[in-house]
Amino acid sequence: MRLQDFWSRLTDHFGSMRAESMARDHVFAALGGRTAVEAIEAGLPVRRVWLAICEEYDVPRKDR
Repeated sequence: MRLQDFWSRLTDHFGSMRAESMARDHVFAALGGRTAVEAIEAGLPVRRVWLAICEEYDVPRKDR
């Protein structure tokens, strides 16, 4: 998954304001206690970050 796809999916599913806040402010245990942005900057695969968000927020499988 490319970074552009990540942001597009995040915005499509959560809306632009919530997506931005979630990615920068919410700490995910599945990402080692990092935010999504921190995890991506640390080199975690974007797909892994997206799936961690999907698990945390119960995104339907068809949208993952």
